[in-house]
Amino acid sequence: MNLPNKLTIFRIILVPIMVIIPILNIKGECLGIPITFLLIDLIFIIASITDKLDGYIARSRNQVTTFGKFLDPIADKILVISAMIMLVELGRLPAWIPIIILFREFVISGYRLVATSKGGKVIAASVWGKLKTVTQMVAVIAAYFNVGKLFECFYGNLGGLNFVMNLIESTMMIICVFATCFSGWDYLKNDKNMILKEK
Repeated sequence: MNLPNKLTIFRIILVPIMVIIPILNIKGECLGIPITFLLIDLIFIIASITDKLDGYIARSRNQVTTFGKFLDPIADKILVISAMIMLVELGRLPAWIPIIILFREFVISGYRLVATSKGGKVIAASVWGKLKTVTQMVAVIAAYFNVGKLFECFYGNLGGLNFVMNLIESTMMIICVFATCFSGWDYLKNDKNMILKEK
C-alpha cells in the first residue's frame, strides 16, 4: 500500500477518535473556548491536511490507484459529515445543513454509479464541487473555534475572536450550502439524458 492510501486510511481512523472526544468530558477552556472543541478542531485540521496531502503525493509520484480513487472521496465525506453531525448534537448547527449535504452526496454517488455502468465515464469535480469542499472545511474549523451558534454573530452578543470565527463560520456555511446545491445540479444537468435512458 502506497503513502497516499495510508494517509487516506489515517484520515478515516481520525474520525472515531474525533467522535469519542466529547464523551471523555474534558474540562477546561483556552481563550474562552472549551478544550474539547479545540481538540476536535485539531484532529479535523490534521485530517483536512491529509486530504490535500494524499492527493498531491499521489499525482506528483504517479501513485494514483483505483483503491485511492474509491476511498479518498468517501473519507472526505465521512470526515465532514461526522463533524457537522457533532455540531448538530451540540446545538451549534441546524440539522438542515448536513441534511442538504447528505442528500446531494447520495444523489451524486448514485449518479456516478450509473455513469460507470454506462461506459465507465469519469465525472471530474466542477468548480462548484471544489468550492463546496473548501468552504465546508473552513466552516467546520471556524465552528469549533467559537462558542456561538450559527449566525449568532448577526444577532448575538459575541465579541472578539468568537465574533470573527462565528462570522467566518456563518459566511462559509452559506456559501457551502449554495455550492452544494449548484455542484449537484451541475453534475446532473450535463448528462441528464444518461439517467433517462433505459439502457
